[in-house]
This record gives sequence, structure tokens and C-alpha cells, in this order.
Amino acid sequence: MSRILDLEKDETYKKYKDRIGDIISAEVYQVWKKEILLLDEEGNELLLPKSEQIKTDFYKKGETVRAVVKRVDLRNNTPVIILSRTDTAFLAKLLEQEVPEIFDGLIVIKNIVREPGEKAKVVVESFDDRIDPVGACVGVKGSRIHGIVRELRNENIDILNHTNNLNLMVQRALAPAKIISIDINQEKKRISAYLDPDQISLAIGKRGVNIKLASRLVGFEIDVYREGADEEEGDFDIDLDEFADEIEDWMLDELKKIGCDTARSVLALSREELVRRTELEEENVDDILKILQSEFEEEKKEA
Repeated sequence: MSRILDLEKDETYKKYKDRIGDIISAEVYQVWKKEILLLDEEGNELLLPKSEQIKTDFYKKGETVRAVVKRVDLRNNTPVIILSRTDTAFLAKLLEQEVPEIFDGLIVIKNIVREPGEKAKVVVESFDDRIDPVGACVGVKGSRIHGIVRELRNENIDILNHTNNLNLMVQRALAPAKIISIDINQEKKRISAYLDPDQISLAIGKRGVNIKLASRLVGFEIDVYREGADEEEGDFDIDLDEFADEIEDWMLDELKKIGCDTARSVLALSREELVRRTELEEENVDDILKILQSEFEEEKKEA
């Protein structure tokens, strides 16, 4: 019996070792705090750790989960199959399943960067001049991409056309913001992008996700500036959504109701005016002002 069990373990190990990078469906068997135990169609145990789940993932026993096989470990001669829903390979495989041109090799995925559950940027290239890689991936009226977005808990997916022109790639990576000019410092691996004031928050994105992904995509640290503004004049501004981790959403909504959508627009108003014009308590206003002011002090130190 011991020998048979060892052979079964070896068979399971080999099977899943060959399936690394493939998407599989499995049933939730047990939900724990740090991981979920799943069973495949043969009754093999699979693990989906909390770190490999999208933040908004929530499963109950008996539900079916789709994930990619990330790795297979051996613990005490027992194979441990680790699944992932946050790995870039999961998004790549979903695209391969939904877009026949990728499966057939007519379109190739050059790069993927993700903030799981929030936003992803996918760079694609076509080997056939007659095929628009971006249009093929999105599909008619978004028919191909919508299924993937739903699977990834409404993760916003940007499909970008590949180019070797770094200047053009940066412009595409920072979309939907429109860039006026770009300065590239190859030695320091930094890029300065200059935009109109109303485009700054678009380039940065909610909680800074857009600019973070753009930086990872091009391999350079990207800084955004207002066109024609001197840093010393204090024109640098920050979108309010970037403070979502420190300031509660309902407080941010109160500020937006009175037309304040950036940090400087809030600081331009007095404490008394903020209390009068919003539903915020004095203590709330004091906390918000403290958080916003400290952010600009840190920026000043860095500058």
C-alpha cells in the first residue's frame, strides 16, 4: 500500500509539473484563513494561498474556481500544487483562450503588468499586417475582453500595441492621459513626462496604479509634471483618490462634492470653510489636512 501511495504521489507530481502555466478548474473543498483547499476532478488536493487570490475573491465550499498552476512543491515526499489568480500567466492564458489569433500564434503577448483586481496593461504585437492586435484582443464591442474582465473581478485591462520606440511606448503606457513632451534619462533610468494640469490625475490614476504599471512596463521610473510649471513654484499636485488608503471613501466623496478632487484644491480652502461646506466634523477635517500637508512636505524633502 505504501508503494502504491508513493507511485500515486509521483504520478500527481509529474502530471502537474507538466501543467505549470495552464489554467485548471477545481472545486472548493475547505476555506481557511490563509489559503483555500480545492479538489480537481480526480480528487487531488490543490492549494490557493491568500497571497495568490484577487483581493475581492470570495469563495464558499462547493464553488468552482479557475486558476493557473503556478508551481509544484514536494513536502515530505508529498506533492503540493500551488495555484494562482494574481500571476500574469493567468491573464496570458485567459487571453489565449478568448483570442484565437493568440492561440494560433498570429498575435504574440510581449509583456504583461498587473495590479490584481485593479488594473492590467498588456502589450501585444501582430505578425500579420492585416490583423490589428489591439482590436483582435478587445473584440467587437469588447466581446472578447469582457469575459476576462469579469473573471478577474472587474480588473481594468488596457491592451497596447507594441513598439520599439520608447517615447511612443511611454505615451501608450500612460494612456488615457495625453502627454505634451517627454525627457528620457537613460543613465538614471528615469523619464519626465510633461502634461497639461487636467491630465496629471489621469496619468497617475487611482491610487497611483496607472503610473506604477506604466513604469514597470517600460522599465523606467516615470515622473509627471505640469507643462511649463517650475517645481519650486509648488505646482505639483496629487489626485485625492491616491489617499484612499489613509482617508475613508466617504470623506473623499464629501470633498469631491464641493469640487475638490486634488490635494492642493483642498488645502486652498480654510479649515472653517471645509467644515461649513461639507458634512465633515472638525476632527475629520484636521486629520485630512494633516495627511495632505505631510505628503507635500515629503515631496519637498525629496525634491
